[in-house]
Amino acid sequence: EDLPALLSGARLFAFPSLYEGFGLPVLEAMACGTPVVCSKASSLPEVTGDAALLFDPLDVEGLTAAMGRILGDEKLREELVERGLERARGFSWERCARQTLAVLESV
Repeated sequence: EDLPALLSGARLFAFPSLYEGFGLPVLEAMACGTPVVCSKASSLPEVTGDAALLFDPLDVEGLTAAMGRILGDEKLREELVERGLERARGFSWERCARQTLAVLESV
């Protein structure tokens, strides 16, 4: 229950996952208006689209460089916040249910 408040107060959300089935923590951060830095492993590039800075999960320097870019460039940070909010809106449970129902009705 404290997670939205913690994410909203963060300057960025770093997610250096080596494997991720979907990436819900990334979407939660985006929905809270927190810019995201995440690995380009598994489904994460597809989930984040252009709303996050991506890095190789085995590259520590890539992670620190991406974090530094967000923390050092307020314009970039604000752009990622806006893109993240928009991206997160596209993954609502309501939208998922409508799309699932449409598929089921088409069969």
